[in-house]
Amino acid sequence: MKYEDAPDLQMQVNEVARILFPHVILERVKCFRSYGSSSRNTIARCHALGKLMQKTLDIKAHYAIEFITENFEKLSKKEKTKVIVHELMHIPKTFGGGFKHHDFVCEKNVNFYCKRFEEHKKQRNGNIF
Repeated sequence: MKYEDAPDLQMQVNEVARILFPHVILERVKCFRSYGSSSRNTIARCHALGKLMQKTLDIKAHYAIEFITENFEKLSKKEKTKVIVHELMHIPKTFGGGFKHHDFVCEKNVNFYCKRFEEHKKQRNGNIF
C-alpha cells in the first residue's frame, strides 16, 4: 500500500463538514489517497486514533479518511460526495476517537445528509427554484 496526501479531497471534505457536521474539528482530520489495495468493494475508510494511543502520545483525537484510488476515482462527482458524507458520518459528535457504526451510517441517513448538502449548495449558488 502507498499513501499520499490528498489536498483536493481535503478541500471537499472540509466543505461538506463545515456545512453538515460542524462538530468535526477540521484541523484534526486528514485525507489520503491510497494505492495498491486488494480490497475490491471498499471505496474509502475512516481511521481514528484510539483512546489508548491518544493517552500514550498525549494528544487529542485525530481522524484519517483514506480514499482507495482504484475504486474512488471511478465514481461520478455525486457518488464521490456520497462517499465523503458517509465517511464523515462515522465521526461522532464527541470527536473523541470513536466511531458511529453502520446502524447510523446507513444509506437512508447518507441520502438525507446528501440532500441537505445539495440544497445548501443550490441556495448558496442562487439556484433556488
